[in-house]
Amino acid sequence: MKLTAVYKFCFVYFALCITLGLEGCSKDLDLKYHDIEPLTVIEAELTPEGFRASITLTTPMDEPMNRTRLTDALVTLRDLNSGDEFTVSPDEDGYFSNDIPGIEGHEYRLIVEREGNVYEMETTMYASTEILSMEFNWINMPYDQVAVLQVQYADNQGRDQECYWVKVYRNGEIYSWQEQDDRGAINGIATFFSMTSRRDTDEEDDDQVLFDGDVMTVSITQISKEMHDYLEALQNDSNGPALFSGRRVLGYFIASSPTSRSITFHPDQIPEYK
Repeated sequence: MKLTAVYKFCFVYFALCITLGLEGCSKDLDLKYHDIEPLTVIEAELTPEGFRASITLTTPMDEPMNRTRLTDALVTLRDLNSGDEFTVSPDEDGYFSNDIPGIEGHEYRLIVEREGNVYEMETTMYASTEILSMEFNWINMPYDQVAVLQVQYADNQGRDQECYWVKVYRNGEIYSWQEQDDRGAINGIATFFSMTSRRDTDEEDDDQVLFDGDVMTVSITQISKEMHDYLEALQNDSNGPALFSGRRVLGYFIASSPTSRSITFHPDQIPEYK
């Protein structure tokens, strides 16, 4: 089981967006950030393989990203259906982890105590979905052809507002991710699209370029509507709504059964989209 951090940017103390519409003049701006106490970040996931949580602190805008995991916390996982409760200890890598499997349909509460503060969040253990198909197609763009990865997966037609977290890995490393809901699903089939590499790799960004033989793996995890909104906020460069009770804290707790499927990138074998 691999916990993937979703933060693509350092959490800023104050977000500042300035638009200058004046022409013919310029002025040097001395931007200053206000110092505030770093916030705790909790990223926790329960799957059929077990539980893992990472606890870190936010990083000031003008400092390098600090992903040091904190272990000075008391972490408790409680199964609200069975009444079972587990105290989770940190491992040698700084993760709070155990191999107690999550049970589909059960409600779970995560309790984290640190420096006199108590943070709690509850979630449901969701079932896995089925990936039905996965393929690349070249599409024509004004600047070049682009390889689009298309994934179709099963959605429960009898339930509305189902949400998913789709993560794409390139050779085992995170490549991109996107939150989705079921509003675009047709006859129980939802579709995910991801624009990947240009055909002219010399003109492609190094972070996006794909080479012949690269293995692309898609992982799909069903999530709550609240988690969907949280991820959507992150995509828009916001810290997102608070999911934990207690003093302001960032992060999430999800319980689900991820499903994954892989495809190998062979540019000469990809058809053009019709």
